[in-house]
Amino acid sequence: MNPSPARRLLRRTGALLATAPLLAAPALLVGSAPAQADAPATASAAATGTSTVDVAVNELSPSAPVSGDTLTIKGKVTNKGRQAVTDAHIGLRVGTSYTGRSSVDQAAKNGTGGTPDGSEVPGKYAKKFAKLEPGVTQDFTLSVPVKALNLGADGVYQISAALMGQTAAAPYQQTLGIQRTFLPWQPDAAGTRTKTTVLWPLISETGLTAETGTNETQTAVFGNDDLAKEIAPGGRLQQMLALGSALDVTWVIDPDLLASVDAMTEAYKVKGADGKLTSGRQQGVANEWLKDLQAAVQDQKVVTLPFADPDLASLAHSGTKVTGSLSHLKDATDAAVRAVDTILHVTPDASYAWPVEGAVDRDIVKVATSAGANKIIARSDSFGESEKLSYTPSAARPIGGGTTAVVADARLSTAFQGDLTSAERSTLAVQEFLAQSLMLDRQTDRQRTAVIAPQRTPTASQAQTMAKAVAVLQGGTWTQSQSLSATASAKPDPGATTGVPSSRAYPSKLRKQELPQSAFEQIQATQRELENFKVVLTDESRVVTPFGRAVDREMSTSWRGRTAASDDFRTGVSEYLSGLTDQVSLIDKSEVKLSGRSATIPVSVQNNLWQDVDHLKLRLTSDNGTRLKIGDGAFQDQEVTITSGHSQSVKFTTTAKATGPVWVYAQLLTEDNQPYGKQIAFQVDVTEVTPTVMLVIAGGVLLLVLAGFRMYTHRKRAAVEKAGEPDEPGTDGTDDGPRDDAEPAAQAEPEDEAASPARADVPQQPSDPVADTASESTAPSGTGERVDR
Repeated sequence: MNPSPARRLLRRTGALLATAPLLAAPALLVGSAPAQADAPATASAAATGTSTVDVAVNELSPSAPVSGDTLTIKGKVTNKGRQAVTDAHIGLRVGTSYTGRSSVDQAAKNGTGGTPDGSEVPGKYAKKFAKLEPGVTQDFTLSVPVKALNLGADGVYQISAALMGQTAAAPYQQTLGIQRTFLPWQPDAAGTRTKTTVLWPLISETGLTAETGTNETQTAVFGNDDLAKEIAPGGRLQQMLALGSALDVTWVIDPDLLASVDAMTEAYKVKGADGKLTSGRQQGVANEWLKDLQAAVQDQKVVTLPFADPDLASLAHSGTKVTGSLSHLKDATDAAVRAVDTILHVTPDASYAWPVEGAVDRDIVKVATSAGANKIIARSDSFGESEKLSYTPSAARPIGGGTTAVVADARLSTAFQGDLTSAERSTLAVQEFLAQSLMLDRQTDRQRTAVIAPQRTPTASQAQTMAKAVAVLQGGTWTQSQSLSATASAKPDPGATTGVPSSRAYPSKLRKQELPQSAFEQIQATQRELENFKVVLTDESRVVTPFGRAVDREMSTSWRGRTAASDDFRTGVSEYLSGLTDQVSLIDKSEVKLSGRSATIPVSVQNNLWQDVDHLKLRLTSDNGTRLKIGDGAFQDQEVTITSGHSQSVKFTTTAKATGPVWVYAQLLTEDNQPYGKQIAFQVDVTEVTPTVMLVIAGGVLLLVLAGFRMYTHRKRAAVEKAGEPDEPGTDGTDDGPRDDAEPAAQAEPEDEAASPARADVPQQPSDPVADTASESTAPSGTGERVDR
């Protein structure tokens, strides 16, 4: 028997109610499992992880202690966990010494975390904290006598500031935070000290534009006022100068920087983003900075880079594909020597080339030596080390052709890169630098040289860190200072690498930053225009000098990574030069009408420059030499000399063989027949003189003759009539005789000015302009200009 519908519905409802708890249970388990699993893990990480408390070592002094010193470490601890840390203290641990430079590299990558190394110094030197709340930062200072560190033999030791403590979840002592660093230990003078050369670069981004004022002194124009900020008190270059003055360094200077600061000592302009010029006001700052630099480099060796620090790699890889590019490097080198000598009053050493980051290949060496350099500052990570040597070789390497590669140590040279604004990063960088230097010296008893070539434009914080490390190094016991020239001339290691890498080995990261070939093509186009422009000037130095240095700046290393700014600078130079060349130009002409077979056509040349122009000629060419001759043929040349701010009218004699329009072209040329400026074209319309016109002209002439004859006869008759009258007797009764009949004619009124002969200094034809006139409008002449015969 089948159940009733009501009973079936009741059974289904009961089954659903019975299974509901079973269906809900897995959902509850799935949702709660992660929470139950994560909670113990999070509590464990916060309680036992060595990253629970951040330990920052902000100061370590002395950086290279000797016997009898007290080592002081200052820093901060910050609880990054979720629970308070109690019963905590921070102490100093001393690990084992390192065995080589590679082990220092590896340790620098593992400054935090992991198992603490070494044993903690006695607890009385530790700093205790009753409680460290989550997110709270507290300062600490550890002062430990060096003898309490129980250091052994000379070398580099690992030291750590480690915080021990406990939490409510893990109520036992454990390491919750650690920061490792290096401690160089060379209490007594080393048996053989490494002779170390430190390069101190004074280089900045280019700021001067090609534009100058039109006044006599040619006021300098800057693209921005950034340089003023850099040389002002607290600025990057001001600190570089002040810090370097207290060290034994070799100054490496870009003369463009000197020229720019020197320009700021006088009146200068700054171009805003809207193109408007404002007056610069940092003359005092510029004078002070130059004065301090002159004092700092006296009796010091100064190495000068070519003017504006040209990018040698870009020249080698792209510039050599454009004819003429290499000639700029020699010009830049010559200009550099003059600038340093003139501004700093010292004779610089221009025999060094410094490619970007010391990366070299064979093409770069060829380019560098083409300008006269015989020493290349390279870097060991680019040049390569010989696997046969168990130590870092000396810096000097003969690479053939009388050229020496001065190979800087990569580890020491790159120690101060990155963000060093925090005290912790700065302190760690100093300690790693000193550790690498000591390990280099301890590699062998052989006397060696080392070069430190830092980044070209260190930031203020990088400069401060670098100066601190170099000061410790030069006051230490394992190195001694030496000039770059002495290092370059030192005897090289016989087993050192002397082979220059091929161009394929050049780092791709650096190659992507280079100037493209199109940049050098644009530079050469500007140079050609400059060469064409200068030949017409009576004082070419007003143009050649600023534009020559602007071309140097277009190849500057400072454009790396600034493609848009580089393009804008080159375009600005080109457009400004074009604007100057256009100041000497032909004034447009409209249609010219010749009412006869021959006539003189004037063409005007305008000079709006602040100097005279010469060595130009104007060529007028007929499109149809048979119908319209210019001079004796299809064209004629005439020399042009125009004073400043004036225009010159040049006249050409033409002969027409037939009526009708003919196109005529005017073009300025240099003495070697190179086109100068834009060509202008105008139409000459030759019209026939008809018989009717001739009759009108003849009638007019006849009327003039008749009028003149009538006037003559009228005056003669009047004179005769007057001569027939008797003279009045004198008052004394005597007769003085007749007066001179010619007297009335001699006292006649002069003829009208229009009828007087033309003066020599007045143009003989109404259409002939004055030979040299003041500046006139460059607007085209009126339509249908008529030229008289």
